[in-house]
Amino acid sequence: MGSPCSFKLATKVFDMKKTHPVIFETTIICTTVALMCPAMSLIAAIIYYPYYEGFNILTLITSWLKLVCLNFPFAFFTQLFFIQPLIRTIFKFLFRKDIENRKKEANEGKKELTFSEN
Repeated sequence: MGSPCSFKLATKVFDMKKTHPVIFETTIICTTVALMCPAMSLIAAIIYYPYYEGFNILTLITSWLKLVCLNFPFAFFTQLFFIQPLIRTIFKFLFRKDIENRKKEANEGKKELTFSEN
């Protein structure tokens, strides 16, 4: 649910071709957290609701809002400042040869373009 919706929202706000990849990725991550945290908190509020006291919709809503307020800052800042840089570093390490090849191909394409213009 979170990833496809967040990608659609990010593409509505930013153009993928004109926006720096880090900013675009950060937008996707922020919208994923903004969508998933309330949804998962609602599921947790329903599962851990004190049914032995009886059911009251206001108690469920307040429990859900409390969970969102507790979980959202942790999820947002952890995702933004720890998980995203860690995953980016791991992917750069794993795919370093592919990244180098793409840079070489891009540089060769620029050289061919400048030679053909002269």
